Amino acid sequence: MKPIISMTNISKSFSGNKVLNDVSLDIFPGEIHALMGENGAGKSTLMKILTGIYSKDGGTIEVNGATVHFKDAKEAEHAGISVIHQELNIIPYLSVMENMFLGKQLTYGKTGILKTAAMKKETKRRLSQLGIAIEPEKTAGDLSVGHQQMVEIAKALATDAKVLIMDEPTAALTDREIETLFKVMNGLRKQGVAIVYISHRMEEIFRMCDRISVLRDGKYIGTKPIQDTTMDEIIKMMVGRELGDLFPDRDKSAGKEFLRVEDLSGPDLLENVSFSVKEGEVLGVAGLMGAGRSEIVETLFGARAKSGGKIFIEGKQVKIKNPFDAKKAGIAFVTEDRKSEGLILGMSVRKNMSLPNLKTLSNQGIISSKREKASARNFIDRLNIKTHSPEADVKNLSGGNQQKVVIGKWLGINPKILILDEPTRGVDIGAKKEIYNIINELTEQGVAIIMISSELPEVLGMSDRIMVIHEGRVARIIDKKDANQENIMQAATGGE
Repeated sequence: MKPIISMTNISKSFSGNKVLNDVSLDIFPGEIHALMGENGAGKSTLMKILTGIYSKDGGTIEVNGATVHFKDAKEAEHAGISVIHQELNIIPYLSVMENMFLGKQLTYGKTGILKTAAMKKETKRRLSQLGIAIEPEKTAGDLSVGHQQMVEIAKALATDAKVLIMDEPTAALTDREIETLFKVMNGLRKQGVAIVYISHRMEEIFRMCDRISVLRDGKYIGTKPIQDTTMDEIIKMMVGRELGDLFPDRDKSAGKEFLRVEDLSGPDLLENVSFSVKEGEVLGVAGLMGAGRSEIVETLFGARAKSGGKIFIEGKQVKIKNPFDAKKAGIAFVTEDRKSEGLILGMSVRKNMSLPNLKTLSNQGIISSKREKASARNFIDRLNIKTHSPEADVKNLSGGNQQKVVIGKWLGINPKILILDEPTRGVDIGAKKEIYNIINELTEQGVAIIMISSELPEVLGMSDRIMVIHEGRVARIIDKKDANQENIMQAATGGE
């Protein structure tokens, strides 16, 4: 069988920094081909070159044996190559239907009059194939991140692509949505569609994929058939070393109660939420998508108005009306959506890291360039952020390295309470371990941590106690020694 895609000796540099160095890759019809590597290894860049988003500096690309030079993503789409990007491309102010048919509107002949009823019907049909029911007229920005991702997936599937590139497609999806997506992928494989699957979730890779190709530091390391390799071997190919146990041992016992929340309620779902966090403790937060996990921490941080409830820090009641009040009280918040809430993409890494910490980095209201640069360099080194310079625009970093910048900027305020909402979403396995080690270091310093995660192994591996949320309420708080995936899911779905 001949490959449908052949990429040979692809090279690419940005501002003198070589991000791809003679990378070659073959993709065959009817296979799900995993593309793996640490954040910044060059995976997304390689796929953006394939789809015409970036131009290559060297090498050749062949589609069905013919050499191609795509000028943009539309040309690639016409050639049967479609992509689901890691960072969502939803236009939040348009409806679901308008996003689905953007640039491909159905009209009555050349009149320009839209076939609105037909587009609504087709939108519903496409989404129902993915097992979700969303009204076509609903504003896309009002959807959860998971549902926005499903709209993106439905949009890509509608192109009848021969090659489908999926960049972290399950990062924001529930287990049920993931299962539906996997059924769709198996159906596409049987139809001869080639799927390039980029993910950091090893379990998914070994369950769904036929072959795995690994990049490291912009270089091609090798390709392995799934049946001839192991997770440990792939990790070693990715990071160049043995990784050891993923979740570090947590030796230090928690101290006294540091944060107490009583009967927190809000207009958005929340009802009488009560919990506490101790010094040096990780309180994991689990629950189904839409259960109210993010709403709880956003209300605690003052990003949402509360309708009732009290917040106590070290036994003293505090009034938190906005994020400024929360920061003043020593609370830091790494948000779920780094692109729209965590970063200013047009700014440099240095400036993003400085934003919450300007007072400390200033002399009489004037920012000290020396302090600012030293602080940025410290966190770049500490978090192993892959960037050629602190002055690089944060938008040019990989998703995982952007996530580390968000974490670094909040560590700069030396928080007493750190809220982490999906801290390792879209982060490679090596970087995950680095983030887990940072969490451990912070708890050893007495920082109280609230960590929301949709990955149950992560919740179980890193938490001292686990708070399970169901429909805006605390369903159960479980000690680590008593917790397992079964009793967490039972509580999350409303079971006794």
